[in-house]
Amino acid sequence: MNDKEMDRLLRIKTEGNRQWSNQSSHYNRYEATPYRALDELFQNYTVEKKDVFIDYGCGKGRFPIYVNNLFGVSATGIEMKSSLFQEALENQANYMKKTKMRGLVRFECCLAEDYEVEATDNRFYFFNPFSSEIFSNVVNQILRSCEANNRSVDIILYYPTSDYIAYLNFRSPFTFAKEIRVPELYDQNSNERFVIYRYES
Repeated sequence: MNDKEMDRLLRIKTEGNRQWSNQSSHYNRYEATPYRALDELFQNYTVEKKDVFIDYGCGKGRFPIYVNNLFGVSATGIEMKSSLFQEALENQANYMKKTKMRGLVRFECCLAEDYEVEATDNRFYFFNPFSSEIFSNVVNQILRSCEANNRSVDIILYYPTSDYIAYLNFRSPFTFAKEIRVPELYDQNSNERFVIYRYES
């Protein structure tokens, strides 16, 4: 099933990408994770009902809606661009019309570094939404939350940058847990993979 067909099934519109005329060096363009890649991720990654996903730079909301539809878990999308945030809310409303939603899907319009990590948040998803400087600030917020509310958490990187990986490897207590390659796509581009890092409580 291609992206257009999957969007139609979920009653959402998340295709395409978007550049910004006043693009900051700290924030990257909008581009949703391909459903094909998400399917591969979750065929190889265990999700439990208690898991709560946070998608930093969620754009139009594909990832939170996808994981809620697949597993019935709660998911929050964080998006700084008000126009994308509004589209995410529209997608959420249309998605809720089609399903008796298990878990909670919600969206917040704020900077990633301003989102207050909640005690139940334990799965954090990144598709290169911003610079390594902001990423390090967000990781430190996650760790502070773990210190306040002891738990294990995972960071899931799609199309991971060397800066993100270097920070997690050498400047954080996270340890490498797993790599999941997207078949065929990885053969053409070695960035077409997920890398998962884990912090154990």
